[in-house]
Amino acid sequence: MIRALALAALVAAAVPARGDGCLDLAQYGSVLQAHTRSVADVAGTHVDYAALKVSPQWHEVVKSLANCDPARLGTREEKLAFWINAYNLLAIDLVASHWPVGSIKEIGSFLFPVWGKPAGQIHGKTYTLEQNRVGPGRALGDPRVHAAIVCASTSCPSLAREPYLSASIDAELDRAFAGFISNRDKGFAIDRQAGAVRLSSIFKWFGSDFDRQGGVLKVIARYLGEDDRKWLLAHRNPTLDYLPYDWRVNAY
Repeated sequence: MIRALALAALVAAAVPARGDGCLDLAQYGSVLQAHTRSVADVAGTHVDYAALKVSPQWHEVVKSLANCDPARLGTREEKLAFWINAYNLLAIDLVASHWPVGSIKEIGSFLFPVWGKPAGQIHGKTYTLEQNRVGPGRALGDPRVHAAIVCASTSCPSLAREPYLSASIDAELDRAFAGFISNRDKGFAIDRQAGAVRLSSIFKWFGSDFDRQGGVLKVIARYLGEDDRKWLLAHRNPTLDYLPYDWRVNAY
C-alpha cells in the first residue's frame, strides 16, 4: 500500500497537466505491482495474465490508453515514456486477452504474424505491435528503447514493474539497458577464449538503430564494467554469436 501511494504521488508530480485524462499511470503501476513479480529465472519478471484477463482495474488502464492523444505530447521525454508504456501495455493485453497461450507468437500465424495483428486502440486509431515498435517508438532515435519494450517473452528484456515516467526517462532507460546486457543468458556475454561476444537477437534484428551512436558494441561498451569494456574496445571485430531466443510467455 505504501509503495502504491508513493508511486501515485510520483506520477502525479511527473505527468504534465496536458497529460490529464491520458494513460492512467498510477493505476497502471498499481496493477503491475499486484500482478507481476520479480523472479530469478531468465525472464526476470513474471506476469499473471490469467488475473489480468478478468481484472476490472486492468481494463480501466487499457481504456485510459485508448483515450490518449499522442499529438498532445510535447517533449522527447514525454513521447519516449508514452510509447514504451503503450507497447508494453498492448503486448500484455494481447496475451491476457488470448490467455492461455504458451507464446505470444501463437496469437498469430506463419502468414499473419502476431506483430501485424491489431493490438489495441490509441485515440481512435488501431495499432499493431509492429506499428508501435518500428513507428513512433523507434522514430524517436533512442536505441535504448529496445531494452525497455517487452514482447511478453522469456528472452525479452525483463518487464519493469513500474511505468516509465517522462521526468526520469533517461535514467530509467540507462537502468533498463544496463540490466539487460548484464544478463548473460539473454542479453550480452563475452567469451574471451573464443574471442567472441554473445548477444541477444534483438541486437541483430534492430542493429541499424544503433548506427548513429557508433554501432551496437559501442553502445553496449558504455554500460559494461571496466574489464569488459576494455576487452570489447580492444577487440574491434569480435565474432558475434546470437543467443537462441526463448519465445515462451513470461507468465507465472
